[in-house]
This record gives sequence, structure tokens and C-alpha cells, in this order.
Amino acid sequence: MILTVTANPSLDRTLEIAGPLMRGEVQRSTSTRVEPGGKGVNVSRVVAEAGIPTVAVLPAHADDPLLTALDAVALPYRTVDIDGQIRTNITVAENDGTTTKINAPGHTLTPSELDELTALVLRGAEDASWVALCGSLPPGVPDNWYRRISDRLVDSGRRVAIDTSGAPLGAAMSGPVDLIKPNDEELAEVSGIDPAELTAAIASRDYLPVVAASRTLIATTQGAVLATLGAAGAVLTTAEGSWLATPPPIVPRSTVGAGDASLAGYLIAYTAGASEPDRLRTAVAYGSAAAGLAGTQPPLPAQVDVDSVDVVELSGAAPIT
Repeated sequence: MILTVTANPSLDRTLEIAGPLMRGEVQRSTSTRVEPGGKGVNVSRVVAEAGIPTVAVLPAHADDPLLTALDAVALPYRTVDIDGQIRTNITVAENDGTTTKINAPGHTLTPSELDELTALVLRGAEDASWVALCGSLPPGVPDNWYRRISDRLVDSGRRVAIDTSGAPLGAAMSGPVDLIKPNDEELAEVSGIDPAELTAAIASRDYLPVVAASRTLIATTQGAVLATLGAAGAVLTTAEGSWLATPPPIVPRSTVGAGDASLAGYLIAYTAGASEPDRLRTAVAYGSAAAGLAGTQPPLPAQVDVDSVDVVELSGAAPIT
């Protein structure tokens, strides 16, 4: 079973427009989607569609519309009751795949609510092979909460994946983690590399700076780094080596949730006993499939074309000694 933790869940409202977004103008959407969201929820939805048991852990009031939306998609979940409503995030998707996302800060968790959430995660992890700690932290939660949870999970023999950003990502780097999934901006931030230089290197198809940045994380976490690079694909770096996976060209509809689908793809492949290159291949195939769908809907296995993803080992990236 794969347990996901979404401390700051959301209802995701996606508006599709026929042309470019114009500030200060009145524009009409061509379609609207409202879906249960938050990174961990997105991961669980993809995993569930693949037929793997999963449970999403999150804070929410018993009558919150988010739980109604989760019931509608039949996703198993466990909640901590809170005195407030879950946030709504807005995405505007242009017809060329460009997305603009506006995220609300989320409901402030009280110390007692946070204690209950921590206890719920640890109880749920007893039946899990992987625990994925995903997304931003809401107000009231300290930046090192993922790190504190991870320490206890690792000590109990659970595999831990972390997908977050900013200060929580920096705090998560101070101890062992089985998998970190940053995008290129997050990787640059947490490794201290100039983001512009990393972006330029990726644009010129030089992926060794991505490997170097990933290795700065592995030196502390002793795990793997899955760096998602948008249309360029992704790089997986472990103590044994580094690999690049590139997807075929697609017509994107929404990139929101594509990184979450990539993480889910990795966990799906890991659960199936796949090799490291094939875990990466599956991750990129799932991310690519998600980008071709509207909103944050999870790709179905039939929509995932693993065979179309090319994987190469990156030369010049010596194993860690």
C-alpha cells in the first residue's frame, strides 16, 4: 500500500481559455473542471487507477466539499477533523498548454490538529510500503515537519518520498530520505546552484549540472533524486548512476499535476520490481500522459505509453563512492 500525505489539500478549479491570458481583460473560459487536489491526493489518484492500494491522509472538516469530491472518485482517505474549510486553487490553462496557477495559503492548523495529523500518518504508515509526503505546508505547520515525520518513518523501516519546495524541502535534506522529487527550479534552490544557469544547461541538453546538483542532495539523504524537467523529461540519480528519460513531443493541455503523476509512476514501477532506468521511464511516461489531459485528472494505464520514452545513461556521471 502507498500512503500519501497532503497537509495542505485543495479543491482545484481549472479554467481553459481559447487564447493567451490577458491581464486586465475580460475573457471567457471554454470549459471548467473542479477536482480534488493537493500533491499527495494527485499521487494517490494515479496510483489507484493503476490498481495499487493507496490511502490519502489529509486534514478536512467532515462536510468539506473536498471530501465529497474524493468520494465521487472513490479514493480511499483518512482525515483529521479541522475547524475550517479547505482552500480552492485556480488554474488558467491556455490553448498552447501554458498554465497560470494561483494557490491560496490554506487553513491554519492548530497545534492539536497537527498532533492528530502526525499520529494519523504514523498509524497509517504501519500498513504502507511507501509513504509520500507531498506539497506545501499550511500555516501553523513548522518547516521541519516533513523531516520530523520522515525520521520516524525511516526508523520504522518505511520507504519515504518527499515532494515539496522552499523551506520544507531544505529542512527535509538534513537526514535520510529514499526519494526526493524536485523540479529544476526546486533542485537549483536547494542545491545552491544558479537557477538561470541550470535552465540554460537543460535547454542546451547538458544534463550533468542536474546530476551534480542531485548528488549534493544524495550526499545527505543517501537516497535517489528524481528531477523532473518539464518537456525535457527527467533525470534519475542514485548512488549507482544517473539516467535521462525524454518523452515524445505532445500537445500539452495542463502541466498542473504532471510532476505528481511522475512521482506516482515511479512508485508504481518500484512496486512492480522495475529497474532504476525503468522506474524513470515509467515516471516520465505518466508525467507526459498527465500533461496531455485537462485539469489534474489522473492518467489511466491505457493512456500511458511507456515504450515511447527514451532512456539513456548519462556519461561522465561517475557513481558516488
